[in-house]
Amino acid sequence: MPESAQPVDAFSVESIYAEMLSRAPESDMRPRLEPMQRAMDVLGEPQRAAPVIHVGGTNGKTSTARMIEAGLLAHDLRVGRYSSPHMGKVTERIAIDGKPVSDETFVRIWDEIRPHIGLIDAQLAEQGERPLTLFELLTVLAFAIFADEPVDVMVLEVGLGGSWDATNVADAAVQVIGPISLDHTEMLGDSVDEIAEEKAGIIKPGGFLISAAQERDAADVLLEAAQRAGVPFRFEGVEFGVESRLPGVGGQQVTVQGLAGRYPDLMLPLLGAHQAENFALAVAALEAFIGGGEQQLAVENLRTACEHITSPGRLETLRSAPAIIVDAAHNQAGIEASAQALKESFGLTGLTLVVSILREKDVRAMLRELFEQYSDLADAVCFTASTSPRAIPAAELAELALDAGFPEAAIHTTERLDEAISWAVAHTDEAGATETGGILVTGSITAVAETRALFGAVDRGIADPEAAGEET
Repeated sequence: MPESAQPVDAFSVESIYAEMLSRAPESDMRPRLEPMQRAMDVLGEPQRAAPVIHVGGTNGKTSTARMIEAGLLAHDLRVGRYSSPHMGKVTERIAIDGKPVSDETFVRIWDEIRPHIGLIDAQLAEQGERPLTLFELLTVLAFAIFADEPVDVMVLEVGLGGSWDATNVADAAVQVIGPISLDHTEMLGDSVDEIAEEKAGIIKPGGFLISAAQERDAADVLLEAAQRAGVPFRFEGVEFGVESRLPGVGGQQVTVQGLAGRYPDLMLPLLGAHQAENFALAVAALEAFIGGGEQQLAVENLRTACEHITSPGRLETLRSAPAIIVDAAHNQAGIEASAQALKESFGLTGLTLVVSILREKDVRAMLRELFEQYSDLADAVCFTASTSPRAIPAAELAELALDAGFPEAAIHTTERLDEAISWAVAHTDEAGATETGGILVTGSITAVAETRALFGAVDRGIADPEAAGEET
């Protein structure tokens, strides 16, 4: 029997994902859209099966997408969310009404589109190009699943950049761009305005731009792109934003001034000023999508949405005594935001850092930020490596940390993440801070995913090393 004609039960989610991983890895992003467009044409343009809210930016994309999803669900809309990377299982990336797509649907739709994928791969090979990459394949699969369900609206998180990201075959009704900062500079550019040019690629005629507060250079780029596309635009800090917030146990009370109304005293179950700002961005996006920015949302719908908002791996506590906290900050701006939130919300008297960073990151800037943010709270840091082949060896991180200001006496190294966490727990116990101190695992989404697996925060096993593409 030809491989493409195998029955559905011959495949599993795991075997399909293994096949995808055998191609170009997710970190090997290509500046191209033509293969994706070809796939959409062959499959009958599934990217047009429902209106789209497209979420880009540097930090906060996943949290913002989840907030928008929760708001849409509270308005009784059927929602397909596509986000990356996943923490434990690949089906997490393709969510239907807030839950990972079922294994059966994932396998069935893959089986249906697989022959078409084979034809496109053959055409790419004839042109001397690589076959569809992992991220491209998952994006194609997501569109096909959303069309099959079908959903009322698709919430798509940009993987990397915007202009040539695989998700950009869709033309969004609302384009949401979170804070833009330096990240992936080897692919997107060395300055904020260059990166903003790539992010602005999702702004297209027929849309509605909702932007976070931006540095002036980035804001100018987005504004010009919106004007060229002839779309309305609204910026945080000008037309909408966080009016007030009060940190509390397990979250914060937030009042948002939206585009069309004021939404007081909402209990957001996430920590930090940056999450409050992400929430304001999501509220404005909902207003733009549901009422063109001119219709106030029902406050009760937003309260319902807040009850269901989650963002795994973002200042998430996995256990207590001592507190073990994971945070997926993987660039300088993310580290700064999460550090401020941790200090504000946890009341720890001491902290031990467990840090793993991937090779393509601006590791020196990240280490400088870690030292600046935590030198007054953390008395020790254990550098380690996730199982990703892109993880920087612990000893190399330790050498760079000395240049960043970390004292040699405070540095410990081990190549195994589980050993690093065990060491951090023992160190906290020896310091007599079991009840009042904490351990923060940070630096890469891969390390956070694997830590969550170690503590049973995901359904099965250690997350595979390619689970975290670090596009978020």
